[in-house]
Amino acid sequence: MKKEELEQQFTSLFTEVKNQGFFNGVVLVAVQGEPVLCEAIGIAEYNDGNRRYLTRGSMFELASVSKPITALGIVFLQQQGRLNWDDPIANWIPELPYSGITVRHLLCHTSGLPDYIELFAKKWDPMRYACNEDVLRMLIKHQPEPLFAPNENWQYSNTGYILLAILIERISGQSYGDFLDEQIFQSLGMKRTLVYNRRVDPRDVPNDYAFGYVYRIEHDGYVLPDETPELNYVKYLDGLQGDGMVNSTADDLLRLDRALYDDNFLSPIVRQLIFSPITMNNGETFDYGMGWLLEDDEQLGKSVHHTGGWPGYSTLFKRYIDRDLTLIMLQNGERNYAYTQQLVNSIEQIMRGEAYAVPKPLESKIIIPLDLKKIEILLGKYRFANEQGDPVDVEVFVEQDKLYMKMENGMVLKLLPLSSTRYYEEQTATELEFRSDEGGKGMRLIWHSNPEPEIAERVVID
Repeated sequence: MKKEELEQQFTSLFTEVKNQGFFNGVVLVAVQGEPVLCEAIGIAEYNDGNRRYLTRGSMFELASVSKPITALGIVFLQQQGRLNWDDPIANWIPELPYSGITVRHLLCHTSGLPDYIELFAKKWDPMRYACNEDVLRMLIKHQPEPLFAPNENWQYSNTGYILLAILIERISGQSYGDFLDEQIFQSLGMKRTLVYNRRVDPRDVPNDYAFGYVYRIEHDGYVLPDETPELNYVKYLDGLQGDGMVNSTADDLLRLDRALYDDNFLSPIVRQLIFSPITMNNGETFDYGMGWLLEDDEQLGKSVHHTGGWPGYSTLFKRYIDRDLTLIMLQNGERNYAYTQQLVNSIEQIMRGEAYAVPKPLESKIIIPLDLKKIEILLGKYRFANEQGDPVDVEVFVEQDKLYMKMENGMVLKLLPLSSTRYYEEQTATELEFRSDEGGKGMRLIWHSNPEPEIAERVVID
């Protein structure tokens, strides 16, 4: 399809997206580095009743789209001969109480390190800001069990990318942010990209900063996650870097996209390595390289991408490397993950030359008052079966006349009543149902989070 035809199709699609009023963010699509779509839709900041609107140059926190950039920092150290992929990280972090982990394991999520977010939810003082060295100290102090031996399995690991940022600092002698700025951002002209911890280091940022908001039915609109008690971790984890906290714009990410094709920026051998599947000890492979998820499409060919999600932000950086197409989607107020996926599908349909389907906004939920007397029979601990490992327990409880579900990792989800037995959870945009078993004695929790609902039995405590 010709560039003019693509532009017409994208213009038509996003005219309808704008009219829906459901999307808040910036979308850029490029063909061989030339944008054929760049739309900024929605609000960058609500301030005392005033609204500042997003622009093409708005800067967003990238969340986990920071990971490919952290990985690039490690790649530069390797290209400079300052580390090797299979070096033990104990060479630089000898105090870490987990042995056998290499640089490659951290990059590829095969380290088996436990989740620091779960550890902090259980053990950290939420009134204190944490930094990367605190993650290391917490692992040393509490030594939670590893998930598996290095390279025995694949498990997405935020902890691993915190340690990669620590490696960058210990090897380079610079801060993580300064190293990335010197090695990547400045050399590529990414003038509106920086490592920025907004709450811990509230310095001035360039104009058009996009503050991250969450949509809350109870408020009938967007609020900062800082104002939502169950999202308090956005504050005490704000000082961490490596797994997140790179901030950038759509145009700067396009500059990075172009550099990743350049042999002077990235050697062909290294490029092939970071975009190749990892191989585990048992010989099985997983479609993740070094900071990138890998996909193949019959029409669009091979693509590499990463997504990011953190309260207030939802991001996507996808590079269709066989076709030299680029999709960058930065949101600071995602209403519904399923809608985002539909929109990505619509964009890819246009890329393939297919007729596209316009995404459908989520139907409005009607929340009713919580009847505290009727929910007493719902409270308690529930256990989900888990085919991949140990059962997963959750706890349903009431606090300040609100119903919550606490996950095993410490995350707390607020349940909004649709009826006396059915509830809506906004963070995951899913519904949960409580139902008595056939004998009427026990209670089940049915979570409609997948095409096949997950069922938990209430745990009877003697």
